[in-house]
Amino acid sequence: MPDCCKMKHHPRSEEEIKKIKNRLHRIVGQMNGVEKMIEENRYCGDILIQISAIEKSLQSIGYQILEEHLKSCVVEDIQEGKVETMDEVMKLMKNLK
Repeated sequence: MPDCCKMKHHPRSEEEIKKIKNRLHRIVGQMNGVEKMIEENRYCGDILIQISAIEKSLQSIGYQILEEHLKSCVVEDIQEGKVETMDEVMKLMKNLK
């Protein structure tokens, strides 16, 4: 299976999936709000504040998923002796910045 299609060894709980999906739906709502603000020719500063809030929300979800990844997949790989996983972790952390 290609790297882009890896599956978790320990699936997320239904509650965890629900929380992430709810947060993503709020972000989609914020993005729709920004689109409407642009259509209404709203003040640039107000639009930029909303964009900043969206970025922070996405970053927060990213860190939440990274934490889950570290506590499950990475721990498991390290216990199995797959130390090259740390290279992946570093790359993921740099991408989240």
